[in-house]
This record gives sequence, C-alpha cells and structure tokens, in this order.
Amino acid sequence: MIKQRKVIAIVALLLACKLNLFAQIKKTPPKPNILIILADDMGYSDIGCYGGEIHTPNIDKLAKGGVKFSQMYNTSKCFPTRASLLTGVYYQRTNPNFEKAATIGEVLRPVGYHTFWSGKQHAKFNPVTRGFDRYYGMIGGCENHFNPGFGAAPGQPIPAYKIASNRWSIDEKGIPENNNYIPQDSLFYDTDAFTNRAINWLDEYKQDEKPFLLYMAYTAPHWPLHAWPEDIAKYKGVYDGGYEAVRKARYKRQVELGLVDPKTNPLPPMEIGETKPNWESLSADERRLEATRMEIYAAMVDRLDQNIGRLLKRLEEQGKLDNTIILFLSDNGACATDPKVDQVDLTAPFGSVASYVSYGQNWATVSDTPLRKWKTTSHEGGISTPLIIHWPAAIKPKSSWITEPVHLVDIMPTLLSVSGAKFPVESNESTIHSTDGVSLMPVITGQKIDRKNPLFYQFGKGAAIRDGQYKLVRLGATWELYDLASDRAEMNNLATKRPDIVNKMEAQWLAWWKDCTGEAWTGKAPREPKDD
Repeated sequence: MIKQRKVIAIVALLLACKLNLFAQIKKTPPKPNILIILADDMGYSDIGCYGGEIHTPNIDKLAKGGVKFSQMYNTSKCFPTRASLLTGVYYQRTNPNFEKAATIGEVLRPVGYHTFWSGKQHAKFNPVTRGFDRYYGMIGGCENHFNPGFGAAPGQPIPAYKIASNRWSIDEKGIPENNNYIPQDSLFYDTDAFTNRAINWLDEYKQDEKPFLLYMAYTAPHWPLHAWPEDIAKYKGVYDGGYEAVRKARYKRQVELGLVDPKTNPLPPMEIGETKPNWESLSADERRLEATRMEIYAAMVDRLDQNIGRLLKRLEEQGKLDNTIILFLSDNGACATDPKVDQVDLTAPFGSVASYVSYGQNWATVSDTPLRKWKTTSHEGGISTPLIIHWPAAIKPKSSWITEPVHLVDIMPTLLSVSGAKFPVESNESTIHSTDGVSLMPVITGQKIDRKNPLFYQFGKGAAIRDGQYKLVRLGATWELYDLASDRAEMNNLATKRPDIVNKMEAQWLAWWKDCTGEAWTGKAPREPKDD
C-alpha cells in the first residue's frame, strides 16, 4: 500500500511538472512576426503621441498599447540610417550598398521567416539579392508621390520630377523604360501603393505557418509635398497662426505628455530661415502659401497613419496582430532644405502631381520641436526620432517614457533576441563586423541596457558622440559640449569650461572613426551620394 502511494505521488508530481512546463510553454509566444515601419524625413513632434496636432490615431494607438522612447537616435540622413537599421552596424563600417554587412533579411530568412520589403530602397541593389523574398518600390532617394516616372499618367499632366538614378522594381524585375514607372491610372499614390502591395503579400501567405518580416519603408513625408485633396482639406486653417504659434502649442502638449521636462529642455529660440523671415514679416499672400505647405505636409503624415491603420486591421483580421512586434520610427529629423527640380510647372497647385515643393526651414523647426536644427546635422533635431515598439504577446504597455538613449544599431540585436536568429548567417559578404548595438528588450522590461561603448555619429559636416549625460557635437570644425541631463535643448555649451571632457570624448570619437573606416580622420568628411 505504501509503495502504491509513493508511485501515485511520483506520478502526480511528474504530471504536475509536465502541466507546469506546458503552462510555461503556452506563455512563451512562438517566433513573432516583425513589422518595421519607417517614415521618411518626419520630425520629432509631428505625430500626436509626441505632441503634434496632426491626426495620427493609429500610431498613437500603437504607442498607448506598447512602449515609447524619448531618446531614439538615427544617423541624420536617409541612406546611412537605412544601412544601420538593416545591418546593425554603424554606416561608417559599410556603404550605400551594405557591403561588409549582413541585412536583416539575410539573418531572418534562414530561421524560417518570409522576408518582405515595400517602399524605398536608398541603395543601388535590389533587396531580393540581399535576403528578401519580395520587393516592391523605388530604388533611389526621392520621387514624385503621384507619379514616379518621367511621363504623364493617363488623365494627368507631366509630373514634376528631380532627375536621379531612381528606378522602380517589382521583385527581381526592374522597370527598364528609361528608369520610368508610369502609373496606369490617376489613383496612384505611393504611400497607398506600398501598403496595397504589403497587404497582398499578407493575404497571399496568410495560411502559411511561417512568421514574416515586413519592412515598410514609406517615402512620406519626404518632399515633394504631395497629398490627396481630401486629406489636405482636413488641415485647412490649422496653420494660419504661423510657425511660432504651432511650435509653442506642440511644446505645451509635449510637457503635458511628460515627453519634455521644461527645466532641462526649455523651448529654444526659433531658428528662422534666411530666405523666409518670421511670420509677422510675411504678407497675407505669403502666409497663405506658407500655411498651405504645412497643410500638405500634415496631410502626408495623416495618410501615412491611415495606411498603418490598414496594415493593423489586416493583421488583426488574420489573428496575427498580438504576436507581431511592430517598430515605428523615422529615418532622420525634419528636412530644412529645398530641392533642386528638373521638371516642374510653376503654375500647378501646391500638392498636385505637377508641383514639387518642400516646406522649408521654418516649418522643419516646428516639426523638430523642441530640438535644435534638422536633418544632416548631428544636433538633437537631426538625429532624434520617435520610436514606438508594440508587441501585445510579450510587452506590457507603459504610460511613462523610456528615457534611455538608444540607437538604430540596436534594432538588429533586438530582433535577433526575439527571433532566435544568429548573425550573420546568409550574407555572402567576405568580411562582416559584429553588430554595434545591444538588444532593447531589457530596457523595455524595466532593466538597464548593458552598453559598453558610447554612441557615435557622423554625416557631412556633422559629428557627435554621446556618452552618458554628455554629448560632444559639431557642425564644422568646432566641438560643442552639452550636458543633456540638464540641457537637451543644447543651449549651454560647456566646451571651454570642461576641456578635459572634450579631449577625452574627441579621442573616443577619433578611435571609433579609425576602427570603422581603417583610416585616421583627416578633418574632411568623405563625399557622400547626392540623392536625397
């Protein structure tokens, strides 16, 4: 009888252990689907959950149901950002063609992922040659959003365009006709088209048990300012108060959201563009044109959000939303420059296919509220982006902000950690450096990031290093030093007061440069591709 009881007890214990193990397995989701959404030239404060007045309910919903970062850093320029995002290394270790690197597609496909890329590819190669199963979009820097070709679409005037080496590709097939992609109807708009293709893929593979990587590289809201009339109409009159009024309203909302501490980040004086004076100095007609520019820009961000909503709806319908890790971010700060245009109708209404305008430095300053400067600089307005991560199956929502400084090079290690993939796996590149970043999963769950090295930046005349609370930055030859813990607005230059810190951090930056490039810094930045 005693032996029988012992046997029963042992069986019961084994059964309990098995049930407990099964419960643990049930709690651990399978490999997640991965959705990376990258906006193009969108500023720090444009979306609603970062203080903007632009209607972005779908992005805001991702933020509310996930986690949001206040100090996510990029490279300040389109193509180096995309290289770092997709390879996990600083751009200085690779180049626009991602040589000496492995792409996220090459890493995830061998562990069972479908790999899809829809949108912009700011490099020379077709993504299907570097780890992606499917590709649809533009290979190049910028395009006419209504018509990427050089000829008129049916029922449309000749599109405005900026001649570059852009071409359109569908999977492995390029469009050979003078690098032309002329839509066959007047309803083409690239933000919609990129989403249409992605949804087609989701439908095509919906019965497949394999997880997917979907990289949505939108070209909005990069100039030219193009938007559907119905979207523009939503913002009629919203910007009639001018640059500073909108900027102050955004700043007030950022403070209310807890994104900005007014003690450490007061709103700095507005940097007024040389070609466009302050709002009060403009005539009534000039104000109307300026307001129209921002109305169109807002409409582009609005349409981007609408399309994100379409993706989320389809994932929900397919029962895949909960176990999809979604990352939303922008490739750099707002763009303050005006494009040089090869073909344009100066009489065409702003926002239409024959126009090709941007919104200029003053509105870019508003987009980057409350940070200094813009795209291509290494000041906060150039290298800071929103970052939202949403994954209901594994990440609990947080109402507070994650303030830990993080970087694009951290995305690859994060996705490696959640997918179980190894690095570099499928890449055929002969020499591949290990990733420069760290996984963000610890900080998402309330722990500290174990980062061994500072964060580094360089593009054109801009350069920086972020080490703890200190940031050394320059735009030209002279270093500036800021304590970002008390001065994220970069207003109080400490360089002359703390030359010891300047010298130490400069030496770190120079060592990083040589480690990445194999050569000592000459004082002159290498020539970069000109495509925007």
